[in-house]
Amino acid sequence: MAFSITDLLVTDDLTILLGLIAGTVFLLRTFYRPQPLVHPILLGRQSEVAKVRNPGESAVYRNYGTGLMNRFPLRPHKDVHVLSDLVRSDLEAPRTLWSTKITNAALQDRVASFGTGLLRLANLQTQESNVLLLLNDCIEFLIADLALSSHSIPSMTLAASNLLSPVLDTHPPSAIITHAEFLPTLLELIYDAGEEGRHHTIVVVGEPSSRVMASVASKVKVLLWTDIEREGFKDPKIMSPLPKPSDVFSVSFFADSDGHVQGTQITHTNITAGVAAIHALFPVSALLSSLDTIVSSHSLGGTYGRAIAYVAIFEGTSFATTESSKLFRVDEVTVKQDVADVLSAQLHTIPSATILFLKPAHVDALVDAILREAKKSLVLNAFAWRHKSASISEGFVSKDTLWDRLVYDAARANVIGEGAGTVRTVIVGEGSLSANLLTPARVALSCPIIHTLTHPTVVGPAFALHALDLQDFSTAEEDPTKSFAPVGPPTVSIEAKLLGVDDSAVEDGADPIGTLVVRGPPVTKQLSGEDLESSSGYVNVRTGESASSGNADDDDGWLNLGFKIRVLTNGSFRVVA
Repeated sequence: MAFSITDLLVTDDLTILLGLIAGTVFLLRTFYRPQPLVHPILLGRQSEVAKVRNPGESAVYRNYGTGLMNRFPLRPHKDVHVLSDLVRSDLEAPRTLWSTKITNAALQDRVASFGTGLLRLANLQTQESNVLLLLNDCIEFLIADLALSSHSIPSMTLAASNLLSPVLDTHPPSAIITHAEFLPTLLELIYDAGEEGRHHTIVVVGEPSSRVMASVASKVKVLLWTDIEREGFKDPKIMSPLPKPSDVFSVSFFADSDGHVQGTQITHTNITAGVAAIHALFPVSALLSSLDTIVSSHSLGGTYGRAIAYVAIFEGTSFATTESSKLFRVDEVTVKQDVADVLSAQLHTIPSATILFLKPAHVDALVDAILREAKKSLVLNAFAWRHKSASISEGFVSKDTLWDRLVYDAARANVIGEGAGTVRTVIVGEGSLSANLLTPARVALSCPIIHTLTHPTVVGPAFALHALDLQDFSTAEEDPTKSFAPVGPPTVSIEAKLLGVDDSAVEDGADPIGTLVVRGPPVTKQLSGEDLESSSGYVNVRTGESASSGNADDDDGWLNLGFKIRVLTNGSFRVVA
């Protein structure tokens, strides 16, 4: 029996209907499938790698955007050379710093007045005196920092409160600026030190009680912050010569892994390069603007926290810090890094946060709380998790999906409150984020999560995950619960290499693994052993080219950060120990 072609093409209504359904499903899947936020090719080569390497070392890595032959960015704008330039005169709109609404012009006025008053009443000498900023994060910290740097008077800061006694013993400052509630503790430390014949000048923020003032010894001179500002307002401003970008304007003390006190010198170039590095974390489509509000959990006493604060100053954003960033307390309470701590920034009168600079414990607590709220919708949450995870694996994350409206918007609102819908980027630093937390965090917060690698001797992040890199390599690990999330490539002002790599393994195509060393404009220079042990009363600050070249572990200025690192195939780095 012969069949013709027309017999094979005979269809009924059911065949046509099934064909239309199949075509519709195909088109819907094609056009409604989320597109990756960044082309995968751009994520396949995130570091530029040198063509040669020394035996026992990896090649030198730089950020792909910087390249091997280009100069490092030293500043966020061509007109920014020293710290005071970060307060831009072209930004006229007011913004809120902690609970103070202020314009840049008013901020510059307060800085000039405080600097003048301090020179007159505290008898400080340009390029000779130094001042210890014994302050929790507040606008007075920034005003004092800017005022001292403009007069070339180095400031000293502490990354932890337990460093106060050893720093006072080895580096007694010319003056100390502190809070009224901390004054009794500070006076007790000074009296216990029993330094015969040594006079102390203390500037107090706030109003100390009459009982405390009555206990002040004759060798201690106490000045009120308000009196110093008032003195500067009524008298002509003192103008000092402009500092050079290579000058040291501050020394930050921190404790190393063995508990030993270390000090690192911060130049104007270090801080402007650190601000440029943080500025470059944000993609062009989502740059920082004056409409943003930054909340940080990192203390201004450390190099990373200070860089974040000056990013807010430069960008004109509102800014506040969390309760756990307070280093100096009169009580013995330890603030947990949890959801309540993240929300503590809202105690200040700032707009809802849009950018969060958090620590890994904060993210862990936020994600756990949001997902527990989402699981209350048993059926919907199962579908929502599946679809959100699938979108993230395709390189797409958004708060505007159907599943956010049905499940995650309400869960975030129940945990974070009114600001749940405004958070658009979370940047994690000062610790390592667990690899198996990365995808749940992106589902729960529905925004880019930027994991960074930080160190007390580097201003700003040394490494940072690409904001739109949503890849998750945790399933490739033998034990995902004990592995860390990638920290991305070096930031735009850093170059890095590994020491102690296995040459034979690298030549066979294995990923390089070794000890991380870095150099670049944000890398500070540590105080030498003689400086740390000196009791002469003054920190030996260095100016010139040597101060901005980084701590020289060798003649090329490489700084050993002490991390064991693995370089992934795509040029991203991961901490392994």
